[in-house]
Amino acid sequence: MTSKQRIGLKVVMFLVCLGLIVVGQKHIGYAGTVQMLAGLSGLLVLLWDYNRRYQ
Repeated sequence: MTSKQRIGLKVVMFLVCLGLIVVGQKHIGYAGTVQMLAGLSGLLVLLWDYNRRYQ
């Protein structure tokens, strides 16, 4: 996988996770909470992957 493909995949994953958080806020109850937690988990994975190079 080239670096451009990897960056593109990360951008798409970021937008999907951000979308999960925004959509999850509109739903009241467990379904919305689970969507927001899934989006937050995805963002944390992206942050972990970014910071892994600088340890």
